[in-house]
Amino acid sequence: MEFFTIGVYNSTEQEYFNKLTENNIDTFCDIRQRRGVRGAKYSFVNSNRLQSRLNELEIKYGHILDLAPTSEIRDLQKEADAQLGEQKRDRNKLGQIFTIAYKNKILAKFDFDLFIDKLEEVGASRVVLFCVEEKPEACHRSIVTDKLEKLGYRITHL
Repeated sequence: MEFFTIGVYNSTEQEYFNKLTENNIDTFCDIRQRRGVRGAKYSFVNSNRLQSRLNELEIKYGHILDLAPTSEIRDLQKEADAQLGEQKRDRNKLGQIFTIAYKNKILAKFDFDLFIDKLEEVGASRVVLFCVEEKPEACHRSIVTDKLEKLGYRITHL
């Protein structure tokens, strides 16, 4: 099994779905807390529309809420962004306080063995982890993939 990550910011709808098909993604894991994006520009990743398009592409979809940061953890990053005068869409890396809270409250409790077992059960071989930030290091998906790398999995950021 191989893992990929993808964000949506600064991608068009066509570019976004081309990345999935060009990399033969067969399983899509949505690791957002809320599965919607404000505004029309990225509405193609709002849950219903996204799932419909993935179904057309024959890509399995799963919402992995247990990997999503809580509102409280997300608020820690919002505070760090505000202190830096940075917007979420322009962020280059996660704040240390967010990273520590996410690792302690989310990652430490997540059962990676069960996650991998479930992926194997559905025949997943090329799995993408999705959240909105363009850069993986600006998103919690990089923390998840760091753990997956330590477990011996190859990671490619799309």
